[in-house]
Formats: sequence, structure tokens, C-alpha cells
Amino acid sequence: MKFFVDTADLEEIRDLAASGLLDGVTTNPSLVAKTGQDFFEVVKEICKIVDGPVSAEVTATDHETMVKEGRKLAQLAKNIAVKVPLTKDGLRACRQLRDDGTMVNVTLCFSAAQAILAAKAGASFVSPFVGRLDDIGEDGMGLIDDICRIYEQYEHFETEVLVASIRHPIHVIEAAKMGAHVATVPPKVLRQLFQHPLTDKGLAAFLADWQKTGQSIL
Repeated sequence: MKFFVDTADLEEIRDLAASGLLDGVTTNPSLVAKTGQDFFEVVKEICKIVDGPVSAEVTATDHETMVKEGRKLAQLAKNIAVKVPLTKDGLRACRQLRDDGTMVNVTLCFSAAQAILAAKAGASFVSPFVGRLDDIGEDGMGLIDDICRIYEQYEHFETEVLVASIRHPIHVIEAAKMGAHVATVPPKVLRQLFQHPLTDKGLAAFLADWQKTGQSIL
């Protein structure tokens, strides 16, 4: 499973990229707005930090303008994945941008039917929002399972399942069990994956025993 981080905070991205565990970044207009910085400068800087796909979202809702915005975003860096909404116009824009050779992340997916359409439109990634489905009493992880099962039936589908709106580590674990290709997580959740009380307890015991020997490796 690949890990993308869902943020536009440059310091967070630099820190996580240094861990060697980061495969890409997803952003959206809301995340960039929180930085208070110029949208294009933020995206270009992220693309310098991370070699993998960096999703940058269009703000238009009609096909023609989406394509224009997508082409402008794609010029920012080679690793840009243009993010478009899962609407009729968004899927049409997806096909046109993919024909240009641009990676496309089709976002705001909430049903298996939508995911099928995204794959048929040639999306590089489809982003089902599990947390938002859970919020309204639906089964977010059940949707991931459905999409993964469907995609497995068709070898010509090259779309990767990018699990979005992740709220906690269990979402990541369950998505990995189902064979999802990518999890895009907030920085806090990515760091939570490191944590376990028994690891901390074991490390403390090892260090205490080593200190008693009075020895040093260096």
C-alpha cells in the first residue's frame, strides 16, 4: 500500500517525506487556503519535496473550464495529478486530460457505481471518502471492499483505489486488508501508525538494561 499525506502544510510534508514512508500528497482548495499562501507556489513547492503524485484540484464545475484549469495545473510539475470531481463534467474532463497524458484523481466518490465510471473514464486514481460515509451512518469501508472486488474483475481497469477521508489507523489497516492501492491520511493519523504502548515499554526496558552494562556502541 502506498501512503499519501493529505495536507498542504509544507513543514509537515518535509518532515514526513524525510521518513522515507511518503509516496505522494493530496491537497484540495480548503487545505491550501489554510496555509494563507499562494496556491501555485504551494503546489510547486510540494512537487519539489515529493517525487510521487501530488493531487491539485480544479475549482471549475463545467467540463471546458475544468480541462483548461487541469492543463494549467499539469504544467506546474511532472508529478501533478489533476483532481476533478466525480460528476458528468468531471469524468468528461478526466478522459480528455488522460488523453493528454496527465494523471487524474477523480475525487468525491461515494458509490461503487461512480467508481466504475471513474475507471471507464481512465482515472489514474479514484478517491472514495470513507469517513464522510461513516458520518452519515453508511459503511465507508464496505464501499472500499466493493470497489476493490469490482476492479479485480477487469484487468483493463488501471485505476488505483485511493482511500480518502481517513479518520484513524483502523481505516488504513482495513483498507490494506482489502487490497486498496493507496491511503491518503492526515499527518496525525500517519504518525499514529508508528505508535504502540508495547513498543514504548519494550524499548524502555532494553535501554535500561543496556545502561546497566556501562557500555557504548560509539
